[in-house]
Amino acid sequence: MAIRIVRLGSPRAKGEGLRIGVALARFNQGVTDRLLAGALEGLTSHGVADDAIDVAVVPGAFELPLCVQRLASTGRYDALICLGAVVRGETPHFDFVAGVAAHGLSRVALDTGVPVTFGVITSLTEAQAWERAGGVVGHRGEEAARAALEMAVWKRDLRSRRPTRRAPKRRD
Repeated sequence: MAIRIVRLGSPRAKGEGLRIGVALARFNQGVTDRLLAGALEGLTSHGVADDAIDVAVVPGAFELPLCVQRLASTGRYDALICLGAVVRGETPHFDFVAGVAAHGLSRVALDTGVPVTFGVITSLTEAQAWERAGGVVGHRGEEAARAALEMAVWKRDLRSRRPTRRAPKRRD
């Protein structure tokens, strides 16, 4: 029996015709503004029109899941990008905020079927956050945008794909 591999989506996905929502946490605003700039650059450089991008701003990472859930429920978006920065302090607050954000965002994606990408930096220090917002470690905002495009195209390809042959019925 031959196995046929069909690749859907592309790591170099084009964004023409896609509508993207961005949820931006305001806390640690210098870092998150840089994440937003990278995400917007990543989207527009891959063909997403300026007027096809909506940005919703919330107070912090804890509020991102509710924001993204509401955005997903509109049915307007092909993918959603979540941007934020949670920096560890001297209390366990970091663990709760980062964990709730990650869990909530993945739940929204699974519950709604809308791709949700995690561009939330979780770092031990503010310096590490800056390194991940366009510094030596990379740009999480731009990476989240590319992932959103890839997943939106993957979902579109999957939806438009017609089965080429049906599996034979089992005889018990």
